[in-house]
Amino acid sequence: MSALLATLLLLLGFSLSPLLGVAHGMPWLTLAITFLLMPLFDAAVGNRGRAPPLEKPLAWARWVPRVQVPVQALLLIAAVAVAPRLDGTELLLFSLAVGTVTGGLGITVAHELGHRASRLDRLLAKVLLVTVLYGHFFVEHVRGHHVRVGTPDDPATAPQGMNVYRFWLRSVGGSFVHAWRLEALRLARTGGSAWSLRNWVLSGSLISAALVASAWTVGGGKGLMLFVVQGVFAFTLLEVVNYVEHYGLRRRRDGARYEPVAPRHSWNADFTLSNWLLLNLQLHSDHHAHMERPFETLRSMPQAPQLPAGYPTMVVAALLPPLWFALVDPRLPVQPAPAA
Repeated sequence: MSALLATLLLLLGFSLSPLLGVAHGMPWLTLAITFLLMPLFDAAVGNRGRAPPLEKPLAWARWVPRVQVPVQALLLIAAVAVAPRLDGTELLLFSLAVGTVTGGLGITVAHELGHRASRLDRLLAKVLLVTVLYGHFFVEHVRGHHVRVGTPDDPATAPQGMNVYRFWLRSVGGSFVHAWRLEALRLARTGGSAWSLRNWVLSGSLISAALVASAWTVGGGKGLMLFVVQGVFAFTLLEVVNYVEHYGLRRRRDGARYEPVAPRHSWNADFTLSNWLLLNLQLHSDHHAHMERPFETLRSMPQAPQLPAGYPTMVVAALLPPLWFALVDPRLPVQPAPAA
């Protein structure tokens, strides 16, 4: 029970840190925690103190991600209400701080819930994703990315030498188009139209548009700006993390098929503190090899390629391509030659 309480307090404190910061004249607080303090703590602690992986899921752990939904709703409602009182610079910093929570933690939670079989969990994943204008990720991630990861067909796998800015354009557009195709094919099998509201890419996008309109109604132009900026920054963080997770790693082609997904097709980052905050997302090699495992049972994979730091650090490094290439390219394992 103490572990449950500690985890919930950590997630709650981080989720509400933008409101704490703006209330005390520090709209940048969450940004400093995420991209300055967390890298320093990760470097100091490393993977020391990491508990052995669990053999079986914990009953209480199923509820940890679910709590993020009402907390994130509270954060966004309060943020839209606060926005009209801020000047331009404060509003921008506050919007980025909110997006750091809704992207860094909210989308991470949506990712965890979207992999579960429970209808409740999958619904909660959709709720979180529409608040960051990225509802199609629910479709594309499991049915697209997990199938095509490590291949040229996957827009969320960056080839060696591609910088994160080119990757962002490719992944944002490519994931939406492929998610639409997946839903169109699903509906066509039952005689349905891609333009039906049963197409989650369409209906999720409409819900996001309705939320944007609601933010404008409640908070005026500044409320609208806050909601849009936090959403764009949130899914930008997601895409930078996608870049970090699979950069330069390829699956070998065996005839008409690609080899099965293995731990070597994702980067592993075993850093205690950032993994605690990110629900073990950085143990990504195990996640792709065994995507049915809940977050608390994921294992570090020493045989997988290893990142030199946790995601908070590597996200910043990715935004500086020369630094990224210098840090990561030498760590790339020997890759299979591209198929002719």
